Amino acid sequence: MDIPSIKNEDQYEALRDKGYSKEKAARIANTKDAGKKGGKAKPYEEWTKEELYEQAKKIGVDGRSKMNKSELIESLRE
Repeated sequence: MDIPSIKNEDQYEALRDKGYSKEKAARIANTKDAGKKGGKAKPYEEWTKEELYEQAKKIGVDGRSKMNKSELIESLRE
């Protein structure tokens, strides 16, 4: 089995240390701009459902098409 490369090793290791599964940590660490800080993003509650869906799609959240806005927020915060 091939192991995919991790774009942001530091973030991957930090997520693994927090107890994230290898798969979830890799998905997050491989998202575009993973690990960049800025503090300028608005809280998820201010995002549209479409924006939340697109973010969930980027990180590979399963079942996102059937989720409502609050479920999308919850899954993105996990």
